[in-house]
Amino acid sequence: MELGQHSELIKDATDATFEELVLHADKPVVVDFWAAWCGPCRLVAPEMEKLAEKYDGSVQVVKVDVDANPGLQRAFNIMSIPTIAFFAPGKQPMGVVGFRPLEQLETQFGLSAFAKAAETPSTTN
Repeated sequence: MELGQHSELIKDATDATFEELVLHADKPVVVDFWAAWCGPCRLVAPEMEKLAEKYDGSVQVVKVDVDANPGLQRAFNIMSIPTIAFFAPGKQPMGVVGFRPLEQLETQFGLSAFAKAAETPSTTN
């Protein structure tokens, strides 16, 4: 996949849609603030894909291109990218700057609490 392209599990938020997709979401949201020119952002993209797949249905993953959405960059005081932010309903957002592998993001944001309960081995008769 080219930079900026991602699976259907990940949504793109803009200045216009961020409030609906993230702030009014009924489940936790991980937001990847990135830009096309950002080298480390290329490392983050596959980790976001893994996160979206692993937590499909329980945690939403959203990407924000800071160059195309300067209002969000200002609103959340994004000074360095990549910045990965975690928005849980009713709680203050938290974030980390720079590349982090999936395991570090899970620990940092306490994502294990949102792991799919359906991760049980299938049985065959």
